[in-house]
Amino acid sequence: MVANSMLISVIVGIGVDVVDVARLSAALSRTPRLRDRLFTEAERDLPPHSLAARFAAKEAVAKALGAPPGLDHREAEIVTGEHGRPRLSVTGRAAEVAAALGVTRWHVSLSHDGGLAVAYVVAEG
Repeated sequence: MVANSMLISVIVGIGVDVVDVARLSAALSRTPRLRDRLFTEAERDLPPHSLAARFAAKEAVAKALGAPPGLDHREAEIVTGEHGRPRLSVTGRAAEVAAALGVTRWHVSLSHDGGLAVAYVVAEG
């Protein structure tokens, strides 16, 4: 008998969110402290379309995790990986919930066009 060493992964959760770039920009202009509440230090100085895509990703992470209470937007950070590919890093309560759900890998896709930004997040375990 040959042991099967193939690992099986499952989708733990999927999240998607769409953000109007102009609406987010206006909110950030009206409420200057909002930028600090929503974005990590590394994200804060990005252009509006990039901030909107990252905000959409943060919301998509919450949805992929089942929208548990107590999440902070700064606990989900989008970093630019190899060849410009977005990569998701989670910390704090988001990381705790992900670990409890068995999430071992994240997939994230960001796009922006026509004044809208969209993000898809898949939590794999």
